[in-house]
Amino acid sequence: MSNYVDDLMAEVKAKNPSEPEFHQAVHEVAESLTLVLERHPEYRQAKILERIIEPERVILFRIPWVDDQGNVQINRGFRIEMNSAIGPYKGGLRFHPSVNLGILKFLAFEQVFKNSLTTLPMGGGKGGSDFEPKGKSDSEVMRFCQAFMTELQRHIGPNTDVPAGDIGVGGREIGYLFGQYKKIRNEFTGVLTGKGINWGGSLIRPEATGYGAVYFASEMLATRGETLEGKTCLVSGSGNVAQFTTEKILELGGKVVTISDSSGYIYDDEGIDYNKLKFIIDLKNVKRGRIKEYVETYPNAEYTPLDANAPFNPLWNHTAECAFPSATQNEINLKDAENLLENGVYVVSEGANMPTTPEGVDLFVERKILYGPGKAANAGGVAVSGLEMAQNSMRFGWTREEVDNRLHLIMKSIHKTCFDTAEKYGTPGNYVNGANIGGFIKVADSMLDQGVV
Repeated sequence: MSNYVDDLMAEVKAKNPSEPEFHQAVHEVAESLTLVLERHPEYRQAKILERIIEPERVILFRIPWVDDQGNVQINRGFRIEMNSAIGPYKGGLRFHPSVNLGILKFLAFEQVFKNSLTTLPMGGGKGGSDFEPKGKSDSEVMRFCQAFMTELQRHIGPNTDVPAGDIGVGGREIGYLFGQYKKIRNEFTGVLTGKGINWGGSLIRPEATGYGAVYFASEMLATRGETLEGKTCLVSGSGNVAQFTTEKILELGGKVVTISDSSGYIYDDEGIDYNKLKFIIDLKNVKRGRIKEYVETYPNAEYTPLDANAPFNPLWNHTAECAFPSATQNEINLKDAENLLENGVYVVSEGANMPTTPEGVDLFVERKILYGPGKAANAGGVAVSGLEMAQNSMRFGWTREEVDNRLHLIMKSIHKTCFDTAEKYGTPGNYVNGANIGGFIKVADSMLDQGVV
C-alpha cells in the first residue's frame, strides 16, 4: 500500500503543481486510508479516493469593483465544488490576500470529510477571493461583495451549493452577499449560512466552531476521566473561533492565557476572564483594532510582536495543559509541537483548518497525546450551518439552548465515530486515522451506490 500512496501522490503533484497545502491534505488522508483500502478492495477498484481528490467543478472568475476614490479594482473569485455524493456542496468563503487555488482545494478536500463526520447530508466545497477586507470601508466591502455575488449567484442555490463565512467573511459580508443574491434571483432562500437572526440565521452559528472544538476536547479528556476544569489553555487567533473557544473554556472552568492576530500575541498570566473577552470581542469585531491594544487596557499582560523569520511561534512556548490553534493553516510547526509537549500540553483541539504541519502531527500521534484534527474538532461550525439549512427549509427557528444541545450531541457523535473507527482499524487513540477513515467511508459508499459519475 505504500507504493499506492507514493504513486497517488506523484500523480496529484504532477496534476496540481505549486499547491503544497493541497498536497499536504491529500497525503495525510491517503496515509490513513491505507488501513481501509486493504480491507475494501472495491474502493480501489472504483478509484473512489482518486475521484474524491479531483474536484467535481472548479469555478474561477474576475471581480471588478470601484473603491471609494473612484478607482477600478480587480480581484479573483473562486468556488471549488469538491464532492456532492451525500448532499449539496457546503463550505465557507474566505476573503484574504493569501487565497489561491491550492489553498481552496485543500480546504474543500478537508470539508468533504468534515461534513461527512457531522452526520448531516452535506457535500464539500470552498470558495473565496484574494480581496482584503481589512482597512476597507463598509461601502467598499459592500460593493466588492455585490460584484462577487453577481457572478457567484449563477453557480449556487439551496439545493446545489450553500456557502458560508470563513476568514474575512463575517456577518457584515454575509449580509451584503445575501442581499445581492436576493435582488438578482428574486427569491428568499437558505442559499447562505451565517445569516443574521432576523433573516433566517441560526442562533449559536457564530459560536459554533469554537464551542465545538472545546466540546471535542472535553470528549477526548473524558476518555481519561478528566475535564477542562482548572486547566490552562493556549488559544491562537482572535476571530470568531478564538473568541468563542475562549468563552466555552471559561464556561467549563478552564483558563485561557493567550490570544493573537496577524501582528502578534498577548500573554495574560492572570487569565482572560469574561470582561477581558468582552473587550477583545469589541476590539476585533467593532473597532477592528489590533490585539496589541489589549495591553494598553490590561498592562499586566505581555504583548509579543510577530517575527516572521523566527523558527517557532513563542505563543506555543508557555506552560499549559491544552492548546486550541484557531488562527490559520500550518501555524504549529515541529518546533512548536516540541515546545507544547515540553511545556506540559497533552490536549490539542484544532479550531482552524490544518493548523499543524505534518511533522507536528506525527509527533503528537507518536507521543499519544489527545490530538483532535481540524476535520473533526472544528466541524461544529459547519454542523450548525447544516442546522441553519434545516431551519430554513422548515421556515422555523430553534432556541439557543436547542441549537447548542444539538451541537453538543453532534460533537459527541463525531468524537465517538473517530474513537471507535481508530480502534476498529487497529490504531486506538489515533484521532487522525479515525477522522479520515470515518469521514471517507460514508462518502465512498455513497459514491459506489451512485455509479461512475
